[in-house]
Parts: sequence; structure tokens; C-alpha cells
Amino acid sequence: MSKTSQQNTTTEANGISVIHTQAHTSGLQQVPQLVPVSPGGGGKAVAPSKQGKKNSSVDRNSDEYRQRRERNNMAVKKSRLKSKQKAQDTLQRVNQLKEENERLEAKIKLLTKELSVLKDLFLEHAHNLADNVQPIGTENTTTNPDNTGQ
Repeated sequence: MSKTSQQNTTTEANGISVIHTQAHTSGLQQVPQLVPVSPGGGGKAVAPSKQGKKNSSVDRNSDEYRQRRERNNMAVKKSRLKSKQKAQDTLQRVNQLKEENERLEAKIKLLTKELSVLKDLFLEHAHNLADNVQPIGTENTTTNPDNTGQ
């Protein structure tokens, strides 16, 4: 398989250079890449996380630096406390749900036993009724000796 690639770089008015790449490898095409251009026009790419930051060295003894660090430290503390509180709330909710689940399972057990007892009573009653009922047309008409017809 032969690989051939060709790059064309153009710089647009908004300071972004567009790299057009054409590659002939198994029919795949590459998407053009957008790369920011430095003010000097050198075409050096800068990571997105570093684009907005100043390159000037920060004096670690300055009041501004100390204030930023203090604000950052407070924000970190607040974030960690919030995270810890959320974890505690979640754990508490898990324990509540476990207790509720245990109660519900005990209730299911009790109701299942009650249902079984009621089924047994019903079947016994139905069986007794079936034994006492005689089919129609086979009634035995006997006279009671205590009845003298009066």
C-alpha cells in the first residue's frame, strides 16, 4: 500500500491557520485542523488551557498573588466540604433505603403467611361444602320417626 500525503497551510484574517491535509490511504480522508496562530505569525499551536493565561512571571510575594491563593484555598475547602457532605447525605439515604427495604421484606413475609392461612381455610371450607351438597335428583326422602305428621 502506498501512502501519500500533502499539506497546505493557509492563514485567515482572524488569526487561525487552517491545515488542509490530503491523504491517500485506503480511501480515508482527514478533516482539516484549526490551529491558532501566534501574533508573530510563527504558527505555533498553544494548548487551549494556556491560551488565556499570561506568560509574565507572577511575584509570589505580591498582595495580588496572596489574595488569589487565599481565594483559591477557600474555594477548594468549600468544594471539599460540599463533596464530603454530599457523600454523607448519600450514605445516610442508602441506610434509610436499606432499613425500608428490610421492613418491606418482613411485611411481604407476613402477608404471604397470612395469604397461605386464608387459602387453606377457604379450601377446607369449600371441601366441606362440596361434601354436604348432594346432586339434584338423588335426594333421599325419608321420614323422620319423630315427626308424626302433626
